[in-house]
Amino acid sequence: MLSEPRSGRLAAWGNALLAGLVSPDDAVLAIVGEDAVHRVGGLPGESGPVGLTLALGRLRSLGASGLRVALPAPGHPLGLSGPPEFNARALDAEQAVICHGAALGLVPEVYEAGPDGDVHVEVVWHCLSVREAPPADVPSLGEAERELAEALREATEVLSRLDVAASGPVAEAAIDAYRARAEHGREVLAPGYPPRAVRVLELAQRVGLLISVAYERGHGGAVSASEMAARASALRPVERTARRAQVAAYNSVVEERERGVR
Repeated sequence: MLSEPRSGRLAAWGNALLAGLVSPDDAVLAIVGEDAVHRVGGLPGESGPVGLTLALGRLRSLGASGLRVALPAPGHPLGLSGPPEFNARALDAEQAVICHGAALGLVPEVYEAGPDGDVHVEVVWHCLSVREAPPADVPSLGEAERELAEALREATEVLSRLDVAASGPVAEAAIDAYRARAEHGREVLAPGYPPRAVRVLELAQRVGLLISVAYERGHGGAVSASEMAARASALRPVERTARRAQVAAYNSVVEERERGVR
């Protein structure tokens, strides 16, 4: 959860493009990020993979008026609506993008090549049919913000109670990198998103940082198998809350449009 999901970038900047707030070139540049190239395969009317600019235009012509994010995990089909075939593929990738207004979804497949330090990353988004139904378990922004505030307190308490060492050179480097990104004013969401969505996403990323440090860094006093299991059990619902909040933030533009807020 330290890194921004590719589905989040695609949905956020795709929504800005569909709303006419950014140019196709700017949207594609933001979506691709540090990857080498993104293509979309399986798009209706195309015989093979096409570039993002053409793909986003085609999705618009097919009726897509917005893009939603799904971040599913085992036992938690967050943001999905079916059918089972699409859900299974999204679960394998741990993310997907669902079109609003068109019964289509996109699941990324990532290809990496090259030596350490010079890895070439290409992404193919597989376009598949989806069921037009409300997405699973996505809270409103207000609900997500309230849940996150409590989750952040719980995460801090759990780390303290289990004596998990969120320190040391590796953990400090992760925290410093997060702070540096924030201080450089990185654009958390694309133009057109409400300030509350930006606030919720930033808080979700902070909670995700704490969870990642707890899972991946030093073990502190939790050295026995039972203590480590207790740590994982305590942090699992916090991680679930942070994922729900991320989806709520990315999907907020579409949700507000459906309610007639925008």
